[in-house]
Amino acid sequence: MKKLWMSAAIATLIATTSGCVSYNMSQPSAPLEGVVKSDLKADVKVGESISGQSSTNILFNFFAFGGDTQFADGVVYGAGGSGGGALGGLGLPIPDPVAQAKAAAAYKAVKSSGADLIVAPRYEVNIKDYFIFKKVDVKVTGNKGSISSIR
Repeated sequence: MKKLWMSAAIATLIATTSGCVSYNMSQPSAPLEGVVKSDLKADVKVGESISGQSSTNILFNFFAFGGDTQFADGVVYGAGGSGGGALGGLGLPIPDPVAQAKAAAAYKAVKSSGADLIVAPRYEVNIKDYFIFKKVDVKVTGNKGSISSIR
C-alpha cells in the first residue's frame, strides 16, 4: 500500500511541476487583394412575376432546424464577414438563419419558374418571436429573368 501511495505522490508531483510550452512566431504580412474585371454584358429578358417561399425554426437565436436544404448560391445579405459573439470573436462565420431562409426562397422561385435569375426581388420576412424560439417565414417576389445572350 505504501508503494501505491508513493507512486501516486511521485506521479502527482511530476504532473504538477511539468507544463506545456508553446511558441508563437509572428510574421508581418500584407493583405493579398485581387481584382477581377469583366467586360461581359448579358442580355436579360424580363418575363412574368415569380415567387417562392421558405420557412425555418430558430432555437436560442442561433440554431436553425426544420428548414430547406437547397439554397440559391450567391445570395448574400448584410455586410458579411464575422461579427461579435462567441464564434465571431474567433474569426468563424456566424450562420444567419434569416439569410438562409431568403436564399432558399430565392432558389424555389428560380427553380419552379425555370428562370436564370430574379429581376428586382422583394423579400417579405415574417418573424414570430417566442423568446427562445423563433419561426421565420420568407416570401420572395420578382420578375422572371432569362439570359438570352452574353457578349
